[in-house]
Amino acid sequence: MTDRLARVPGRPPTLREIADRAGVHVSTASRVLRQPEPADGWSDAAQRVRRTAAELGYQPNLWAASLRTRRTTTLGVVMPRLTDGVVATMFQGIEETATAAGYSVLLSSPPDDLGAQRDAVDFLSGRQVDGLLLSSLHSPSEDFLASLSTRSLPMLQLNRHPDPTLPYVAGDDAQGGRLAARHLVERGYTDLAVIAGPAHATTAQERLFGFRNGLSEYGIDLPDDRVRRTGFDVAGGVAAATSLLDRPDRPRAIFAVSDTVAIGVIGVARDLGLTIPDDLGLVGYNDIPVAAQLPVPLTTIRSPARLIGATGVHLLLDLVAGRDVESAVLPVELVERASSSAARTRPR
Repeated sequence: MTDRLARVPGRPPTLREIADRAGVHVSTASRVLRQPEPADGWSDAAQRVRRTAAELGYQPNLWAASLRTRRTTTLGVVMPRLTDGVVATMFQGIEETATAAGYSVLLSSPPDDLGAQRDAVDFLSGRQVDGLLLSSLHSPSEDFLASLSTRSLPMLQLNRHPDPTLPYVAGDDAQGGRLAARHLVERGYTDLAVIAGPAHATTAQERLFGFRNGLSEYGIDLPDDRVRRTGFDVAGGVAAATSLLDRPDRPRAIFAVSDTVAIGVIGVARDLGLTIPDDLGLVGYNDIPVAAQLPVPLTTIRSPARLIGATGVHLLLDLVAGRDVESAVLPVELVERASSSAARTRPR
């Protein structure tokens, strides 16, 4: 008699063959192979199914499944500046969490420009993704916001949140700015300046807002001429620091709203013969890996980039499932290092 489990060589195994060999009902095999691992782990039967599927070389028919469920188990991500270490860490959190949930990720990394980001949204929408994560979105125009609001596709913003109609996940940037201000004042720095990042970035806006509020708690005002707008890069830090420090009335400390900007400040201070922290206190933002390894380790605000990405996926999947979600603001913390140790009273 022919073995009912015998297979034709080269033909992909069916769910029925996997179920029979694993000793379970075909519906059980189907459920196990299309769902992510439960929080409490796989049952013995589920482990047999997955082991059997692997031995037989089973590959799910994603196209057929998408026709049946009207879902592609794919999430779209619009993420400019992927070469930025913080953004890359955020994407790592996205990809790890999506994979664990049984989803793949389709990434578009356009320039930090509204038109390019609009094209990226259109591209991913056309690929029938189940939902979109919009990371570091440029401040959109009203017609772009209107076009987003008319789409039935679930969307969620990460890190920046210029569209008030969409939920978002971000670090508590206003609190980060307050922590930087309090720290510098309590270390004896009162003549302060901010390199504030681009005006269109809500992250930069809130870090500056929080810094001003933190200073106001001590009765200190931050004059407008002590604020410089730049990109989130070393070149921006160099240009802004040069305009602030190469003058007789230079500030005694600078809050840079990204660590890469702070690295530009360090280079200018060195070229001008200024010593950190004696001549210039410095606080950055994000706590990129190199921050602790600089010749003078950088005090910074640690933002949970990986957790922002992971939380964004969890909330987006809730939206995909038809559930309501609320925006999430995640805590940040100050990491004190040598670049902002107590200010020394000395003549300029």
